[in-house]
Amino acid sequence: MPRYEFRCRACGGTFEVNRPMAEAGQPASCPQGHADTVRLLSTVAVTGRGGARPAGGSSSPGGGGCCGGGCGC
Repeated sequence: MPRYEFRCRACGGTFEVNRPMAEAGQPASCPQGHADTVRLLSTVAVTGRGGARPAGGSSSPGGGGCCGGGCGC
């Protein structure tokens, strides 16, 4: 289930709420009971091995990977 981060305008605290994506836009009260909150923009970083290759379909030496990119890993 996605986690959304909110900031309370009254006390300045931040908190997270787990809820379905269908309810992402619903308001949330802060743990201190204040209702004046705003949802923060969260960033997501996904790392891993991608299938992208430089133009031309081959890797260039020194282009990255675990050994500089020359082996295509």
